[in-house]
Amino acid sequence: MKITRDTKFAPGVYYLPNGIEIGADGITLDGNGALLVGAASWAPFGSAQGKPLSQRSRGVRVNQKLSVTLRNLNVERFYHGIWVNASANIRVLNCQVTRTHEIAGQDTFLDVWLDRTEAYGGGIFFSGIKDSFIEGNDVQHQQNGIMLYGCNNVEIVRNNASFNSGYGILLYESSQNTVDHNIADYCSRMYHSSNWDVVKDVAEFKYHNGGDAAGLVMMSSSSLNTITNNKLRGGGDGVFLGGFHKDQIKVPCNDNVFENNDGSWSPNIAFEATFSERNIFRNNRADKCKYGFWLGYSSHTTVENNSIKDNWIAGVAIEHGHHNTIEGNTFERNREGVQLWVGAASGTRPAFVDWFPESAESYETAIKGNTFTRHDIAVHGWSALREGGSGLRCHHFTVVENELADNRVAIQFERVRESSIANNRIFDNAEAGIKLIGSPDVAVAANQMERV
Repeated sequence: MKITRDTKFAPGVYYLPNGIEIGADGITLDGNGALLVGAASWAPFGSAQGKPLSQRSRGVRVNQKLSVTLRNLNVERFYHGIWVNASANIRVLNCQVTRTHEIAGQDTFLDVWLDRTEAYGGGIFFSGIKDSFIEGNDVQHQQNGIMLYGCNNVEIVRNNASFNSGYGILLYESSQNTVDHNIADYCSRMYHSSNWDVVKDVAEFKYHNGGDAAGLVMMSSSSLNTITNNKLRGGGDGVFLGGFHKDQIKVPCNDNVFENNDGSWSPNIAFEATFSERNIFRNNRADKCKYGFWLGYSSHTTVENNSIKDNWIAGVAIEHGHHNTIEGNTFERNREGVQLWVGAASGTRPAFVDWFPESAESYETAIKGNTFTRHDIAVHGWSALREGGSGLRCHHFTVVENELADNRVAIQFERVRESSIANNRIFDNAEAGIKLIGSPDVAVAANQMERV
């Protein structure tokens, strides 16, 4: 079926194995609640991903069109429910898309680096789109909800992309977009390795709760996006942002703003942002996860005024990061509040240093104006010790104007150099307020120490 003028469906169920094609600019298609059903016998599971693109079914197709509106459609049993390519001023409003293609079983750990030509199935698929809107849609209960590849100035607003086994929302090579007031809760999967010989030395990967599923995934040079007021709870991660391709290519996701989002209850990480810079995390909730924030090899990142509570390993963890700021946050009851470190002990080179030599050491991180309550160690910085006692070192950390109370150890530095601990209020910590191991040139001054 090709539609070349404004169309409104009569209510009912339509069996359309070849879907619908929008054949002209300026078209409005109103589904009026009608259900469009594809012929996919594999739905929700199957092997269509390996087929050529021409053999992957699409419920509604919009290719190289301007000013098209799709509204009030119910679509199911296609590889991609709504597929839009190389177009502009597209509006997808108040549609329900589900039962799109989903990879079978639990033996596939998701590949977050698949480009648009190899993309997984999903509800709404945009490729090369600009100046468009995806608003008020229900894309729950499938593998992926909303997928953007090479898109700019797209507003993704008030959609529900929950209970998916892959990605609630995906941005890939997509910049200057807005993701606001969406719900993408419980986007996770249980990965089970069928080849124990491969993973026997990494026991946690025989079973992995997450499998790189997440409420929001941002990969491969997705920059300058605004992510606000979203619920991204209980996912494999809440947010998974990655800037270093598996083929060892730098593709940083820089200058994104995350504000007023909730990434809590993940079995892994509320907010992960690696190999990227100048991202801002402000007024978010990162509670009850394995890590609140994982920011490995990140730089010039701001973590400000967030709730970071009850994470069972750490609130903020940064390996080989530099010029980061952690300010004004509330840390409570994490095992450790902030972890900063340089890895690679026993004489080996740290991972990724060949590509990121500026991150060989961990340095120039400010921890300022936070509150830390009830941690094993509230602020912990360390350098892995190589054979012979040499190696890269953490340096130029500043811990100032924080309140650290009721922890076992408030601040512990191990083999950290040229750093400063000053003007903090440190009280009621069980073992030590400040504990320095192999760190003789850390300056300690003007701290208020009470009942330590």
